Amino acid sequence: MENILIVEDDESISDLIKMNLNLAGYTVLQALDGSKALKMIKDNVFNLIILDVMLPEIDGFEVMEHIKEYDIPVIFLTAKDSILDKVKGLRLGADDYIVKPFECIELLARIEAVLRRYSKGNNTIKYKNIEVLLEERIVKKNDEAVELTYKEFDLLNLLISNKGMALSRELILEKIWGYDYFGETRTVDMHIQRLRKKLNLEDSITTVFKVGYRLEK
Repeated sequence: MENILIVEDDESISDLIKMNLNLAGYTVLQALDGSKALKMIKDNVFNLIILDVMLPEIDGFEVMEHIKEYDIPVIFLTAKDSILDKVKGLRLGADDYIVKPFECIELLARIEAVLRRYSKGNNTIKYKNIEVLLEERIVKKNDEAVELTYKEFDLLNLLISNKGMALSRELILEKIWGYDYFGETRTVDMHIQRLRKKLNLEDSITTVFKVGYRLEK
């Protein structure tokens, strides 16, 4: 359910990475230049960024300088293979550095490794006055625990991780219940209703007509 941003100006490479990440179960957004990337990072919640160095408008090193405050893990992806460029990227705070050309299986392995390291020190996500402790599977509202079922917890995590994005009922079914679930999309509606009631999110979880639901920012 991790949300990953690919910042790569070569559309064919970006699309190839996106296809492989989607197959691995990640949610993916794409930016073709540094300026667009900064706007998307400001408007969305990402668990990891794959960042090219040679970008139009604002290069990857400068983008990295701007996003330090967000504390998002970054993997640099670039054709630059000099030791100085690698050192610069890592000193700016990147978690890994991959040189083109690369194998997608290697990229996926590195992504998994970075996310594992990062999750150990980032066990909590927040939305307004709601705090979600991921490893303990505990949800608190105004510092008071709220009892959620297993699926309600996963659904809340998915909504917060994709805050501001419209999620279809079919996508929610796939992410929370899995490919082999044969239930109806009404299952999603019922769980959304329960989340709204338990966490007083009636005004925050918006119904998107003929699509699904969106957690407002």
